[in-house]
Amino acid sequence: MNKVELESRLESLTDEINFLRQLYDEELRELQSQVSDTSVVLSMDNSRSLDLDGIIAEVKAQYEDIANRSRAEAESMYQIKYEELKTTAGKHGADLRSTRGEISELSRLVQRTQAEIEALKNQVGPGGAAPALLL
Repeated sequence: MNKVELESRLESLTDEINFLRQLYDEELRELQSQVSDTSVVLSMDNSRSLDLDGIIAEVKAQYEDIANRSRAEAESMYQIKYEELKTTAGKHGADLRSTRGEISELSRLVQRTQAEIEALKNQVGPGGAAPALLL
């Protein structure tokens, strides 16, 4: 492109920029006039009354429900633990009875063995000669 074409193009672009600026300014003035003519009316209805008694009753009912569920859950856990302990105690009781039976049996065996030893000592006598044992 030569200098003349470039200058011509520059002039047309400058004219277009000026035109767009004027258009922008005009639209801006129109919008500002519309905004200044607009007024906002805001009204609030403060005539409603809060039903605090109802709210308190509802919250109280919710807390009572939570307390009842917690109480039921605690009771359930207590019953489960109680049954586990009862089962364990029964098992240990049976083990204890069995052990006591074994101790009684062993005590009788010890007494019988001691009686046999005493009888054998009496048979030997003071001389120390042992009679022949039959096996």
